This record gives sequence, C-alpha cells and structure tokens, in this order.
Amino acid sequence: MSDEARIAEGLTMLARLAEAAAADPAPIARMARRYTDTLRAGGTLLFAGNGGSAADAQHLATEYVVRFQRNRRALSALALSADSSILTAAGNDLGFDQIFARQVEALGKPGDLLVLHSTSGESVNLLRAAEAARRAGVAVVALLGKGGGPLAALVDEALIVPSNTTHRIQEMHLAIEHAIAELVEAELT
Repeated sequence: MSDEARIAEGLTMLARLAEAAAADPAPIARMARRYTDTLRAGGTLLFAGNGGSAADAQHLATEYVVRFQRNRRALSALALSADSSILTAAGNDLGFDQIFARQVEALGKPGDLLVLHSTSGESVNLLRAAEAARRAGVAVVALLGKGGGPLAALVDEALIVPSNTTHRIQEMHLAIEHAIAELVEAELT
C-alpha cells in the first residue's frame, strides 16, 4: 500500500467514525448535560485515563479550568493523571491499580463526575477508580472503544466508539469531548 493510500484509508476510517457519531448525537448531548449539571451544582469533573488517554485527561481539564472557545469563569475540573508525586507514591505503596482510586477516595464527593477514558475498557486502575467512585457517591461516565470491556458495566453512562483501532478511538474521544466542551461552555457562559 502506498503512503498516500495508507493516509487516505486512515482518514476515511476516522471520517466514518465521526459520521456514525453525528448520525446519533443524543448520547453525546446526554453526557454534555451530565457535565453541565455537575458544574452548575458546584461539582468537579475528574478526568482519568492511561497513556494517550492520560494526556487527553489533562488536555480536557485545561479546557474547563482555563477556557475552551470563550473567556468565561473557571469551571472545576481536575486530571487525576497530572500529579506525578501522587501517581508514583500510590503506584509504589498501593499498586498501580490504585493510582486513580486513591485520588477519587481523597478528592471525590457526591455531586462530582468521574470521566474515564479507555480504548479497551479493561484497565484495572480505571475499574478500581469506578468502584471507588461508587463508594464515594460520585457519578461515573466513560468514553470507551473495543466494545467497552468490563468498564462499561461499572459506569452510569458509556459512549463506546465502534472501533478496535486504539488511535482512532482516542481521536474520536477527543472530538466527542470537544463537542461536549462546546455545549457546556455555551450553557454556562
């Protein structure tokens, strides 16, 4: 396959995923309402993910705390992947599967929303985070791929990108999160 054909194939796959999401935007709008309701009531959005999804968690928390498209008041959001001291201490002392759960236990409160990003829905540390959120009375949503995995059963609402290709799932997660941020910002400014 030529370089050009490989590029065209990848972008066509991404376009098809975006078209599928656009064909049924109701689940994205529902999730945006969850974010808006959480923030309007004084809650915090807690984002978590591993690898590229951890980077997305930090990116998204920034969109709410600083701004997305408009200058407006700061909105309460936190990326649980951002504090290297907490992550390494929890990983060392409690095990990697507890790095997010411990933070949810410490920071999460009823009225908050835990937002999990996973391309497989199988990451043990995200499963433990969802369980910790339940114990703390924190609502949980997830953006997933590859059928959703076991994480889909542990959350209040899951958006599952219908793909098995990790980077395409991550690209769609970010596009969906930007659509949500646009709706939230329009509602709260």
